[in-house]
Amino acid sequence: MKKIFLLLLFALVSMGSYAQFEKGTKYVGASLTGLNLSYSSGEKFGLGLQGVGGYFFADSWMVTGALEYNHQWQPAPLNDINAVSVGAGARYYFQSNGIFLGAGLKYKHAAVDADYLQLPIEVGYCYYLNHFVSIEPAIYFEPCLNKFSDGTRVGLKIGFGFYF
Repeated sequence: MKKIFLLLLFALVSMGSYAQFEKGTKYVGASLTGLNLSYSSGEKFGLGLQGVGGYFFADSWMVTGALEYNHQWQPAPLNDINAVSVGAGARYYFQSNGIFLGAGLKYKHAAVDADYLQLPIEVGYCYYLNHFVSIEPAIYFEPCLNKFSDGTRVGLKIGFGFYF
């Protein structure tokens, strides 16, 4: 019984995920972003929600569009920061193992006088629950092009992706 279970588990894990990365495949995903680390000494923990849509214009290459909301908690005398972001980018998927690399450009509006232009870079992994749904943990780095010390972030995110 143990051998059969291990054989089925191995077959399930080793199934190819090549169809998800083919040209013409569409993608919709949602991620919980957070554990943000910033270069500004006054900021504390942040948490956000990101929605992503994408289209594979070539095998393993996806163009993406993203919309994001973040909440950053601040120390007592300061007010918490709510931010909205919109961005576009691209991802490359390694078909052999499910690892992806992403990069793009993002505009972030955080306060009345805090607008940031960021260059998000991410490394993630697609773990497929079935042929269409995946869990996607990722590490990201978002250097700010116009206010580096205030707008640069490093963090973790975990999301679900739907490929159709």
